[in-house]
This record gives sequence, C-alpha cells and structure tokens, in this order.
Amino acid sequence: MQRSYMELLTRKLERFMLKNKPALFSRNHLKEFEKVCRINHDYRFNKYIYLRGKIKMWTRDEIKSKAKDALRGSYWSAFAVSLVIGISTAGFNFRWSTSFNRNSTTNNYDDYGSSFSPEDTKILLIGALIVLAIFLLALIFKVFVGYMLEVGGRKYFIRLAEGESNMSYLGYCFKSGRYLSVLGTMLVRSIFTFLWFLLLIIPGIIKSYSYKMVPYILADNPSIGAMRAIELSNNMTKGEKWNMFVLDLSFIGWYLLGFLACCIGIIFVTPYFNATQGELYLVLRKNAIETGLTSNAELNLTSEIDLDFKK
Repeated sequence: MQRSYMELLTRKLERFMLKNKPALFSRNHLKEFEKVCRINHDYRFNKYIYLRGKIKMWTRDEIKSKAKDALRGSYWSAFAVSLVIGISTAGFNFRWSTSFNRNSTTNNYDDYGSSFSPEDTKILLIGALIVLAIFLLALIFKVFVGYMLEVGGRKYFIRLAEGESNMSYLGYCFKSGRYLSVLGTMLVRSIFTFLWFLLLIIPGIIKSYSYKMVPYILADNPSIGAMRAIELSNNMTKGEKWNMFVLDLSFIGWYLLGFLACCIGIIFVTPYFNATQGELYLVLRKNAIETGLTSNAELNLTSEIDLDFKK
C-alpha cells in the first residue's frame, strides 16, 4: 500500500515537473518526492533539486520579521494607508449576504406583525428604507471607490516591502486606463467568491485564499484582465493556502490584545498585518516568475527595484 502510494505520488509530481511548475506542489509533497527520489536514486531528483533552487521557501518568522523592518520609519504612513484600506473594504461584502436567515424573519413577522398599528408599520417601513439606502450607498462606495483604494493600498505595501514609502499610491487606480480594468477584475473576483460561499463556508474560505493575490497582481498590472489575474492568483497560492491561513492565524494574539485595549488597539496592528501580506506577495511573485507561471513583462516589472527581490 505504501509503495503504490509513493509510486502514484511520484508519477503525479513527475507530470508537474515536466511542465516546469514546481510551485504547484505543496511543501509536504515536495518532501515526500525528495524522499522517494533519494531512496530509488531516481534521475528525477536531479531535476527536482534544480527546480527547487528556484523556489523561495518562506517561513512565518521570516516574513513577519521583514514586515517589521519595512515598517521602521514608515509606521504612521502605513497606519494611514491601512485605515483607508479598512474603510474601503468594510462596506458590503458579498459573502455576508449568505448569513441572512429568512425563516427567523418570517417567524418574527408572524409573532408580532398582527399587533402593529398603521403608524408602527409606517415607521418600520421608513426605517427599512433608510437601512436599504445606507446599504446601497455602502455597496456603491465599495465597488466604485473601495476597490480602487484597496488595490492602491496593496501597491503601497508592495513598494514598502521593496524599500519605498509613498502614500500617493492610494490614487494609483484612479488614473486613466486603470480604473475600468481594476473595477471589472475586482467585481469578478467578488462574484466568484460569493458563488463559492453559496456552496458552503469552507469552500468559500478556501477560494478566498485562492483569490487573495488578485489585488496585488492588479497593483503590478491593472490591465492584466480578470480571468488571467484570477488564474495567476490560483497558481501562485497552490500548495500555499494552508501556510497562508496559519500565517493569518498567527496574528490572533495581536488582535486579542488590541480588542482588550477597548478595540482601538486592533487598528494599530493592521499595518503590521498588511506589511506582512505585502512581503508574502513578493515571495509568491518571485516563485511564479522563476517557475514560468508568469513573467516580468506581464507584471510590468521593468525597474531594478522590481526585478531584484530583497534577499
């Protein structure tokens, strides 16, 4: 049983090796494949070692340490950008709508609806219209302004990780030639995420991690196209979603401390979290370029600071 499993694993990984896409493997699969090749003195091990040399393996401590270094001297500008990102993404979220409980609403109406006077009904109707108006305004703001600010904020943290702190990147997507392409791609990503959350919570969470790099990819190339950005984000995060999830969980302690500080402390942790995500994207981007998933040209990486990832 063990031998047949290892043979199946070897054949599966060999097919990916021939496509020169080791970034599609999980870390556990890479370790198992290395073990198989060493035991069998397999020729594929030589190619594996060659390709593995191109892959930047990352750890939580390394990523978070680089984020702390990047924030030195730029914390307050990063704080301001994080505040803007938080406000722009705090509006209507497609997946929240799946938590609406129609049965409970109907039961409440059955229990109390018959006791409402005409005046009470008018008040409730006006209140519902006000809530609906606020909801629609929040949705419009998120789609037409929030998406732009989010991608611009991700651009800021990418450049911060590369050694540049410039808050003007917040307006990056509002320039001509970028707005409509970013709007369309972010809207498609939100719709895809919503559809996955309609299935179940777990598939929705998994896919939200698959699409997590889309704003960062748009920050590099706003005109890349919706389907290509989603495809590239999927490929960049294959084999990394669990590690990304654990990386996010590692901030729980910080957020709990922020919550204990009257919830205000949470917003002071956010720059650290966003800077960490920017450092993670640099690693995943470099791996994607080195393994042929994308290219410098596709991501508009032409300057020296773009091409030379911090070592």
